[in-house]
This record gives sequence, structure tokens and C-alpha cells, in this order.
Amino acid sequence: MDEMQGPSSDSHLKGRNRPDLHQADLQTDLIDKDLDGDTLREECGVFGIFGHPDAAAITALGLHALQHRGQEAAGIVAFDGTRFHSERRLGLVGDTFSRREVIERLPGTSAVGHVRYSTTGETILRNVQPLFAELNAGGFAVGHNGNLTNGLTLRRELVRAGAMMQSTTDTEVILHLVAQSKRNHFIDRFIESLRAIEGAYSLVALTNKKLVGARDPLGIRPLVLGELDGCPILASETCALDIIGAKYIRDIENGEVIVFDEKGVQSHKPFPPQAARPCMFEYIYFSRPDSIVGGRSVYDVRKSIGAELARESHIDCDVIVPVPDSGVPAAIGYSQHSGVPFELGIIRNHYVGRTFIQPTQSIRELGVRMKHSANRAAIEGKRIILIDDSLVRGTTSKKIVKMMRDAGAREVHFRIASPPITHPDYYGIDMPDRANLLAATHTIEEMRELIGCDTLAFLSVDGLYRAMGEPGRDPAHPKFTDHYFTGDYPTPLTDQNQTEPTPRQLSLLAEAS
Repeated sequence: MDEMQGPSSDSHLKGRNRPDLHQADLQTDLIDKDLDGDTLREECGVFGIFGHPDAAAITALGLHALQHRGQEAAGIVAFDGTRFHSERRLGLVGDTFSRREVIERLPGTSAVGHVRYSTTGETILRNVQPLFAELNAGGFAVGHNGNLTNGLTLRRELVRAGAMMQSTTDTEVILHLVAQSKRNHFIDRFIESLRAIEGAYSLVALTNKKLVGARDPLGIRPLVLGELDGCPILASETCALDIIGAKYIRDIENGEVIVFDEKGVQSHKPFPPQAARPCMFEYIYFSRPDSIVGGRSVYDVRKSIGAELARESHIDCDVIVPVPDSGVPAAIGYSQHSGVPFELGIIRNHYVGRTFIQPTQSIRELGVRMKHSANRAAIEGKRIILIDDSLVRGTTSKKIVKMMRDAGAREVHFRIASPPITHPDYYGIDMPDRANLLAATHTIEEMRELIGCDTLAFLSVDGLYRAMGEPGRDPAHPKFTDHYFTGDYPTPLTDQNQTEPTPRQLSLLAEAS
């Protein structure tokens, strides 16, 4: 998958804890800037459990299964009946929460957790979720997957009214809205806050007495309900239930607020009913292949996408080669439909970090080979079709095509298992502005020439809908959130449409990570 990194990345912090690096070295403290900035970043993952004696340990396992949704930071907040306990750290789940002493610092029978990629706000410790606040009725912790399209507007209003913001993430807006509500009951305050926000969100929240889950009115971001030993669990994906042996119960419905406490479960539907429009990229890229999203197997959908791609744009060739790992299921589907053999013509190195120092430009240009290596035996002298899930800026694709030719491929045909990305996302996917999206500024032929392949083709929007089991896209009533392909944004873009300029920085406080 072609990579990218938007303005929310915390580039000025890279290497901060590396005293051996001089300032000039920080510019080379990545494998390859083009490659590192050329992928769709996963959004975030949330998890919550209520009433289980091993709440924190189970939450850590659930977050480990959701690690693909965010690799920059992880956090858990637990409640022991008297006090809340919080552990939030930069880095991977296993870096912190695999240690017994950390779990022992999180006693209690209820917990919520979060893995993060910074779609809004820098990657510094005070932005790591779940965020926590003391309200007049007790403690309140919240984790958020998604992005608020009016978060900056609400933030300005709250600050003008006297709110003191401690982070730069839009999730803190939800904390302040709940705190300022005049309603008597917590759930009424929570719902009142949801009515004020726009965009995409799946939320898990923990109070002294309740575990709460909520999904935006269109269900853009996923959230599922499970059960383990009679205890309810909320998670971004079913794979988090599988890893702990929990039973899947159902998806949280779009616009639903679900509450668990000692009395049982209550479901609230505070928004006018409307048809769900889940995010297409959950199926194309973000969700783990072994998850079930909206009743559909992600793995099966990706294979169907590959089959549709073969129907629309097949060309005579000798082997089908996926760009690992995200292109593999689509390539299997393409191979099965076309009858052309599937081969692992590219081998991915899973142990590449982000801190390999490249002292010279010539060494830096080898960056793509650190992540992907050509399997010459599978491709030399052959006509190959490369399958990738999407194309963003094209820098990775260009280098992979060159790698295939250097390894002896006779012809290299590129097939993309999604339509061209022509519009930016504002719902939790870290995506560049339109000027930096290759398909928004180039024709198919111009992209083919830039990448250096013999032919280039994308899946059509209707083909994507057919892979989802639909007859095609109905422009009047689209069943999925697909604005990155169509420009059809499903909610107002309040922050984007405001006349007041966006501040260059939201916070004056520097923080060591």
C-alpha cells in the first residue's frame, strides 16, 4: 500500500530521545521519507470490558489484537471500585502492557483501552488515550476512534468560554462538553455532548458505575459487542474478541449509545434513524483480514475485490504478485478468478524499524529494499501483475516496479484493488490534501508513466460495491462512506469550511516523550 503521512504527524519529535544524533542527522532518521509518507495510516482502536476480575490484562490482550489500527501509543484506564488507575505510553502495546508490574498497577474489574495513530494532535504523552477527567459526579475516561469534523470549531468555542485544554486531540472536546452539560444524569450529559459533535466516532467510556459505547449516526467507524464469562466487551473489531476467546454478540448500531452497569444493559437511540454508511477503507485496508465488519468477512470481501479487479482489467500474464501484506487477499481473489498462478514475488521484512540511520543518499535510496525484497526465482523472465490495495502518492509503487524490473520481470502490470483516491479524508484516516493525492492531479496514463509500469488499472467504484455484495453504487443513496473516491462527504465539514484560519499550532507546551 502506498504510504502517506499528513500534517498530524509529530515529525519534530523524531529522535528526541537519541542523544547521539545531531540536528542534521534527524533528517535521515527514517528509512525513506518518501516511503514513510506514502501510506494510509490506520486510525485508532478501542476496547472496553465491564465486571471482569482480570479487566486490565484482558484489555491489554484486546489492544494487542488491534495493534494494526495504531502503533504510536497505547493506554489503559481501570477502575477498582474506589479509584481510577491509568497507564499511557508511547510505542507498541507489547512494549509496556506485557509486563506484570504494569498490569498490577491497573487493578479493578472494569477497564477501557486505546491504541493510537495521531489523526489529530501530536504524538506526545498528553495526547495518548484514554483521556481522563474528574467530573462532579466522579471520574470519566474516554477513548475515541475517528475524527470530529467540527472539533476545532468546538475547541475554540470552549476555550473562549474558559475551558483549559490539556491536549491537542479532538477527543478532549468530548470531555469538556460532558463536563459543561447541566443535565442531572451522566448518560443524558453524554448524549447531549454527542449531539454537538459532527464527524466519525466510535467511543468507549468508563465512569465510576458504567461502561459506555457509542457510534456516530452513520456508523462510519466500527464497534462491536462481545461477551466473556458473562461480562460485556466493546471493541473496534471482532479479532479483539477472538484473541481472548470472547463470544461475538452483535455490532453496535449506527447512532446507538449502549450502557452497561450493575443493573444490566440499556440501549439508547438519541438520533433520528438513518441508513448506515460504514467506511469503505475498513474493508479495503484498515480492518484485520480475520475480522467480521458489518456482517461481512473482511478476508472474503478482499478476495471478491480481487476477483472484480480481474473481471474489469485482466491482461495476459504469467504470475500474480501481491504487494505485501495488504495486497495479498485481493491477489488471491484475482488469481482464483483469472486462473493465473499466485506467487510471492515480493518478500516483506517484518523487522524494519523507523530509526535506521542512512548517512548518504545512495544508502537512503535502498530503503524500499529494507521493507520489501524481490523474490527473483518467482518473477525473473515473467510477465507479472502486481496487486496493491490502493495508490496514494505513488512513491512506493514506483520503487517496487523498478525492483521488479531489476529482478528480471519481463513485463510489470499494476492493478489497484480500489478506485483512484481523489479526495482527502476528515474522518480519521491520515491522508494528504488533494494536491498531494496522485490520482487527483494525474490521468491514468500520467500515473502509469510516473510509476514506470507497462499498464495501470484501478477497480471501479461500482466494482467495489459489487465486491461488497451490492449491484453497484446508487448516487442518491450510497450505502458506504466513499468520499475519498467520489467526493461525496456524508457529514458537514465545519472545520474545513470555516473562514477563521487554522492555527499553526494548538499548544504552546513542549513535552518530552
